[in-house]
Amino acid sequence: MDASIAKALSLGPESTIADHTVDITTTGARSNEPRRIEIWFHNIDGSVYLTGLPGPRAWYANLLSHPRFTFHVKHAVRADLPATAAPVTDPRERAALFDAIITGIDALYARRGSHQRVAHPERWVTDSPLVRVSFD
Repeated sequence: MDASIAKALSLGPESTIADHTVDITTTGARSNEPRRIEIWFHNIDGSVYLTGLPGPRAWYANLLSHPRFTFHVKHAVRADLPATAAPVTDPRERAALFDAIITGIDALYARRGSHQRVAHPERWVTDSPLVRVSFD
């Protein structure tokens, strides 16, 4: 992987919301048509993850049906990366990952001067989609 892309994916304490924001193109679970959305990604201990608010998400259903997708880096550098999603289902692993993700989101808001915090973090662990991204 190109060094500038690896740096964009690494994130760090100084990373902004824009740094976390990418697009993904999935294949529709029912339509088999391409679906592109904007989403945040997280880098935990060198692995990239996608998640979202608790509840059903079309992008997650799409990745469960068609795990191969395109990860579009669009801020510090532009790149369209072929990738594969693997759902994270182990409860202990999910709890540890969401602890890190929620801590990171809360820190992002704090750096912006906001007192906003992730609401109902326990629901994220049980009800939010979570996938590990592997780049081809």
